[in-house]
Amino acid sequence: MINDIYFIAEIGINHNGDISVAKELIDQAKSAGFNAVKFQKRTIDIVYSKEILDTPRESPWGTTTREQKEGLEFGEKQYDVINSYCKEKNIDWFASAWDVESLNFLERYNCEYNKIASAMIVDENFLNHVALKKKYTFISTGMSELKDIDKAVEIFKTNNCEFELMHCVSTYPMEPKDANLMTINALRERYKCKVGYSGHENGIAVSCAASFLKISSLERHITLDRSMYGSDQSASLEYKGMRELISNIEKYKVALGEEKLGAVLEEEKPIAKKLRAHIK
Repeated sequence: MINDIYFIAEIGINHNGDISVAKELIDQAKSAGFNAVKFQKRTIDIVYSKEILDTPRESPWGTTTREQKEGLEFGEKQYDVINSYCKEKNIDWFASAWDVESLNFLERYNCEYNKIASAMIVDENFLNHVALKKKYTFISTGMSELKDIDKAVEIFKTNNCEFELMHCVSTYPMEPKDANLMTINALRERYKCKVGYSGHENGIAVSCAASFLKISSLERHITLDRSMYGSDQSASLEYKGMRELISNIEKYKVALGEEKLGAVLEEEKPIAKKLRAHIK
């Protein structure tokens, strides 16, 4: 971690149903310096209605929305591989469940964390199920009104489940003008909790700016190639961007230094002597 920021590489469904792609993304996240990778888990017939699943939709997996959703979804076989591979690579992993069945499925892997996706923050029944697991939970706040966040925080506090909020804007990609990063401070003040940032913007500038606001976590979608199939790919970081994100934030931490009024570096002294020689 840099400056106590926990870096999360959101693979989500950017693996496109291919475990070899998932493993390569895990490798890249680890190499770039992320602390964890995160996936998304859905029970298709619970999250989507039959009407939606039967609608026509062209994809690499077929011509219906069902075929597309099923093509993007990992099951037990793939998660077994992810679990063992992340242990081998010494990188944390967890997933955001979108339904109770998926939440219970993930329990078998004893991941350290849970994650509430922005879409799920308004589902009070689901929030209660997650809070009852008593695992530290990241809660994204995209698309949420204040009353939604208030209720989510109340549920986790009532259930004595540790959590942190993640400021998020759910547009893909998010424009910098919409980031409103000062919301991070407002959330921290209102709820007296840790606050992170989950970014969907192009590039790394906004995420780097968030690092100056004492965030406790930083999540970015990652991809092998932003031109790959999928709605999240274009707002994701490729390997070069992953490395630059971590590297730049590390440099900013070093550059901030300490408050030393009137301090002169030893390296400055001979330079000062030379440049001020003419001053009597």
